[in-house]
Order: sequence, then structure tokens, then C-alpha cells
Amino acid sequence: MIAVVYSGSHIADWRLSNKGKTIASFKTSSINPQFNDEKHILQLLNKNINLIHHAEEVKRVYFFSAGASTAELKDLISKSMSAFFKFAKISVEHDMLAAAIACCKNSKGIVCICGSGSNAAWYDGKKLKPNNYGLGYILADEGSANWLGRQLIKAFMNETLPENLKKKFEHRYDADRKTILEKVYRLRQPALFLSSFTDFYTENHADPYIKNKIKQGFELLIDTYLLPLQNEYPGTPVHFTGSIAAIFQEELRETTAAAGIGVGNIIREPINNLLTYYSNKN
Repeated sequence: MIAVVYSGSHIADWRLSNKGKTIASFKTSSINPQFNDEKHILQLLNKNINLIHHAEEVKRVYFFSAGASTAELKDLISKSMSAFFKFAKISVEHDMLAAAIACCKNSKGIVCICGSGSNAAWYDGKKLKPNNYGLGYILADEGSANWLGRQLIKAFMNETLPENLKKKFEHRYDADRKTILEKVYRLRQPALFLSSFTDFYTENHADPYIKNKIKQGFELLIDTYLLPLQNEYPGTPVHFTGSIAAIFQEELRETTAAAGIGVGNIIREPINNLLTYYSNKN
């Protein structure tokens, strides 16, 4: 049996499979080594009945996390998984590689994540080319749910949000300046709070202000990540994963077309493609 896991900022998506047959499909809280220690991860694993029931049957774990960006952070997850899956070989990689495999399998391509956060990289069919992207929700994440959340609450608190949207925001969230600032600066994982405003964008998708803000985010993402990669690898289609790319495909295709970028696959959740890929390898 294999376990394939894709852990984003909000949730971890799990698939347990045996000889190509899915045994269990479920979600847990996110597992991110930048925020969670070994004790927390083990506690989370030990609370899930699916994992408890199949732990000794799992012989291989393929784990991908947004926070697994260094050898030390990968090792933290690997130790936790090894302590729980006692008979399994553990593989821990960054979520960019998961996106690349889900979109390209063994083919070359430019891959972009645009969900809770954002990132992009060149994939040669086996591995990612290192770059200086992926600076997180404070320094980067252009065009992502985090970025959109920041723009919305800044506009609300600076009183530049159009009146109709301001009223909807106040009714929807019943939040004042003090409460918002506390959640941004005092919560343990403020990125989760920032990305929680995606629903407001989807509910008001037809509003010109909202549509323009979404396009602005994509334009910034394109300028920051995709145009430099396309200049280095001209004519290569760009593949996307993530909720924001999938939900707002219309705006994404408009902005990429205006920038002369061809779009390949757009996959909201990589987990099923990852499961197929690794099921065929075992």
C-alpha cells in the first residue's frame, strides 16, 4: 500500500492506494514543517482513524508540503512519518514538485502554483530548476489568496473599498480595524486568515472592482515569475495548479494571453494526478 499526500496551507489531502485501487481518500489539517513540530504532526496522525487502521500496511509514503523547502524541514516531516508508518519508506518533497508531476508527469514545462500562496519553476521532466522565488506570504505570494486577502482588508481599512463592497464586507465579516489587525499580527498562522477572504471574491466576482483586483494579482504574478521563466525557456506553455488559478480561470487566461503566454493544464488539486503517477510506479 502507498500513501500520497499533498499538504497546502489549509489542509492535507490524503490518498491510500493498494495495487492501483484507492483504499481511502480523506483530508486532515495542514502539515507544514515551518509551523508544525514533530510532536504536533504525530498527534495529528494518531487522531485519524484511516491512518491508524492502515499504518502498518503502508510501505511507501510520498509526501509533498508547501513548507518542505530545506533538507532540515524535510527531515522533520520524514522523522514524524517514520515514527508513525513504521514499515514504510518515506519521501518528502516541496509542493512545487507535486505541481510539476501533476501537470507534466515526465515532460518539461513551466509550472506555477497559485492557490493560498504562489510560486513557479522550470521542470525538466525529473526535477525542478532552483530559483529565488517562493518567499512566502510576507515577502511574495503575488496573485494568490494571501495577496488578494491583503488587498481587500487594506482597502477596507484605508476606506478605499467601493461603498457597495464595503457594506457587503461589514455584513459578511462583522470585523473592525482592531480585530483584523489582531488576526493579521497576533495569530500563529496569519496566512490562513489572509487567504480566507477568497469566498468574498467568488461571491462578488461580477463586480468590476473585484475582477480588476484579480487581474492585477495575476499580472503581478506574471511579471514576477512567468515572464522571466518564459524569457529563459521561450515558447514553453505554463501549467497551473491551485484554487485561485482554477476558480478565476477567465481572468487568468485573459492576463496570460495579453502577456503572450500560452496556458497548458489548470489543475485545482494535484492529489489525484499524483496518485495515478505513483500508483503506476509501484
